[in-house]
Amino acid sequence: MISLSAYLSVSALLFGISLAGIILNRKNLILILLCIELMLLAVNTNFIAFSHYLQNNMGQVFVFFILAVAAAETAIGLAILMVIYRKRHTLKVEDFNKLKG
Repeated sequence: MISLSAYLSVSALLFGISLAGIILNRKNLILILLCIELMLLAVNTNFIAFSHYLQNNMGQVFVFFILAVAAAETAIGLAILMVIYRKRHTLKVEDFNKLKG
């Protein structure tokens, strides 16, 4: 059986990769959305690992809610990106300074 520390290590690695992806690449919005999804998967891994370790199903319930929020975030985020791309013909973050109020 795989130990709890192994799951937490994998989750920390996923979270670190996604955080590095957001910090290092601030030019592509699609990559930023993918890194946010990877962060949510790292949190889901923690919830599942602790749920199994503590013999409690509440962590699994939270995972279903997080997956629903992640699906909605992806759908709305990609729809917004499509509209922006149709208007500006680019997805570079530097070109979005005109979105300020």
